[in-house]
Amino acid sequence: MTASMVSVCTSASKAATRGTGPTRATGPFSYPSFASYVRARQPVLLRTARSLTANPSDAEDLLQTALTKTYVAWDRIEDHRALDGYVRRALLNTRTSQWRKRKVDEFACDELPEPDVLPSGDPAEQQVLRDAMWRAITKLPDRQRAMVVLRYYEDLSEAQTAEVLGVSIGTVKSAVSRALGKLREDPELTPVR
Repeated sequence: MTASMVSVCTSASKAATRGTGPTRATGPFSYPSFASYVRARQPVLLRTARSLTANPSDAEDLLQTALTKTYVAWDRIEDHRALDGYVRRALLNTRTSQWRKRKVDEFACDELPEPDVLPSGDPAEQQVLRDAMWRAITKLPDRQRAMVVLRYYEDLSEAQTAEVLGVSIGTVKSAVSRALGKLREDPELTPVR
């Protein structure tokens, strides 16, 4: 019997004696037949556990959990000739529960979903540009400023902008066109171009 299986039997015994009260023996192997079963069948059951997981350590943990469940149910198992089937079912159920509980954060794919990183400018220069653009927009007449803000800052369509302001789509088109012309001529924005 390996050292890990001794800990399985000890852990199973402790788990079983915690919840059942004084009727059960408190030694590390309350059921000698359980200890014999683990000694005899551990290599085969461990191979089964390894077939359910990719990591050998996870397989040992899985087998320990399944053997603990078997130990707790030892009195209720009527046919001890079918113990391998009981333990295999416990292995499979435990692994299925673990699989269902895991949170999937990553998905394998052929192409990376991240876009190519574009070289970004100096954040200070970008802020200077934003400030200059906003100052130029505040120089526009109120109606043109409202239309430019709704179209380009709020990303509304021409129809949505017209609906918000209660004007026709043609009015929005012509006013935005005139506003963009004024912004192109603004001396503060000339160095940016």
